Amino acid sequence: MKKYILYIIGLLIFTLSINAQSVSELYKKANGFYKNGQYDTAIVVYEKIIKTGNIAPEVFFNLGNAYYKKKDVSNAVLNYERARKLNPSDDDINFNLQLAQTMVVDKINVIPEFFLSRWWHSFSQMLSSDSWALLSIILFILTLIALIAYLFATMYWLKVVSFWLGILFVAFSLVSFGNSYFMKQFSENKTGAIIMSASVTLKSSPDDKGTDLFVLHEGSKVIIIDNVGEWLKIKIADGNTGWLKKDDIEEI
Repeated sequence: MKKYILYIIGLLIFTLSINAQSVSELYKKANGFYKNGQYDTAIVVYEKIIKTGNIAPEVFFNLGNAYYKKKDVSNAVLNYERARKLNPSDDDINFNLQLAQTMVVDKINVIPEFFLSRWWHSFSQMLSSDSWALLSIILFILTLIALIAYLFATMYWLKVVSFWLGILFVAFSLVSFGNSYFMKQFSENKTGAIIMSASVTLKSSPDDKGTDLFVLHEGSKVIIIDNVGEWLKIKIADGNTGWLKKDDIEEI
């Protein structure tokens, strides 16, 4: 029985290592195609990697670059946005996303965000969810060390210092945990989407007979707020809402 279990474990490890090698080889091949200007082939290989379940930000970033080279605005923006969800603090991703957005026809006026909310979001996006979680654990361990120092210290000044350090560490640990949760929610958020059709007319109701409200073009980002059958109600950055069909967008 033991030998059988060890055999199964060994087989699983071997399979995982083979898969990791094949993905690594595919990634190298895709990068090679991209460098040689074979963007269509690179796109096929990058998307093959993503279908295996490997959703690293680098893959989405490079896929976005390949689409950008082909001047495919909607797919470039879509994949940069997906890369940004996984690594929102990456300067290259943010820069290329902004560059791709200059190719989008629609110039939507963004409703100004309250400065404290804007600052907090920027602060939260400095690290990934996993990095915030790791920092939270480290700070919690430091809190325990400070507590031990407080309990066993014989000198008054050491008790005071360890007490206040413990308060500081536990506060920052909770903040880091909160940021980790926020970034996890941000990365798993499925309400954001990109217009994929060349142009789409937003309706006042989930019906082809609804009143025409406004037109959006490929590459524009929207937020999904409701759905009825094949129709989705979306909101854009300036606060306007309307209905369009599911086929016109792709979720980030």
